[in-house]
Amino acid sequence: MTTHVVLLRAVNVGGTGKLPMADLRRIALEAGYTGVETYIASGNLLLESGAAGPEGETAVAHALEAALEAYAGGPVGVLVRGPAELRRVLDANPFPAEPGNRVAVLFLPGAPPSDALETVTRADDGEQVRLGERALYVHYPNGMGRSRLRIPAAARGTARNLNTVAALVRLAQARPG
Repeated sequence: MTTHVVLLRAVNVGGTGKLPMADLRRIALEAGYTGVETYIASGNLLLESGAAGPEGETAVAHALEAALEAYAGGPVGVLVRGPAELRRVLDANPFPAEPGNRVAVLFLPGAPPSDALETVTRADDGEQVRLGERALYVHYPNGMGRSRLRIPAAARGTARNLNTVAALVRLAQARPG
């Protein structure tokens, strides 16, 4: 069995997109996945399937998108990563001296567009943005909640702070597959 880390977009944020984690676990189990586990109530799911590699990630994403759309009555963004890629994302953090709660990883469906950094707009609060593998890294020195930073390349992505990414890496690497 292969371990997958599932990152949902826009759930349990600001009172919209409510999805109880118990329902998310049930949906994943009903879709045929095993080893289903959620991490904090922000749309993080670990599961196991027989499908490996990029094709497995795509299959998991499509199956969960369909099941979640049926549940929610509208599309729910789903990004899937393997433990090795998640570890690379953590290890590639370009802001290692900064606190993990002040660095966000914006996970993207694919590689960042070539103009990703040029299209960023800000009301300069000291934020810094760097490119990653299928991600963008953002250092928010004064916190994400206050920022007026706009990153068009992240429109179809989902963000997790580095502390959450590190916890997901630990959970995924503790699994057998």
